[in-house]
Amino acid sequence: MCGRYAAILPAESIAALFRTDGPLPNWAGTWNMAPTKDAPVIRRHPETGERHLGLLRWGLVPHWVKDLKATRQPINARGETIAVTPMFRDAYARRRCLVPVDAFYEWQTTPDGKLPWAIARADAACLVFAGLWEGWRGPDGTIIRSFTIVTTSANSELSPLHERMPVVLEEPDWPLWLGETEGGPASLIHPSGAGFRTWRIGTAVNNVRHDAASLLDPV
Repeated sequence: MCGRYAAILPAESIAALFRTDGPLPNWAGTWNMAPTKDAPVIRRHPETGERHLGLLRWGLVPHWVKDLKATRQPINARGETIAVTPMFRDAYARRRCLVPVDAFYEWQTTPDGKLPWAIARADAACLVFAGLWEGWRGPDGTIIRSFTIVTTSANSELSPLHERMPVVLEEPDWPLWLGETEGGPASLIHPSGAGFRTWRIGTAVNNVRHDAASLLDPV
């Protein structure tokens, strides 16, 4: 799974990397992105086809939900079943997105308890997770745009830390996942073949109130 990550690229850099159009969001970056927080997400406009960068809440709220408080708001979606699971299938068919990440955190289960690790690309490039997004409107007119991160089985590098990992997309994959080109997006749901760098970090990351570059310091 993916329950916490760092996203520190400024909006200008994200927009340049993904060649987005439109105004930029007010984004300061975070070293400790957590569920219910707003995060940068790249979506394709259904009418113009342009890529837009916006801030969406982490934790998917399907558009058909009636009672927000009584509804599960998943931060992850199992890639093997998103095409048929009611919670995800409509977003998978029509509202796929890209989630830029600098590093993500995973907790390894050991006899001494759960130990946090940081994970980044070995080439230091931006990680791009496959995501799904939704727009929800409440009875009072409140609008929530939210997203979830698609996961798959962990590759051999990361399986010692956890059995699952986010679906990592390479740049040639972005148009297909966003729906800019024809094809089956299911072909992109698989363990990543990219090289990764992993290192043990301190337990400060466990507290969502901690948000500093020192969270990535090795121990």
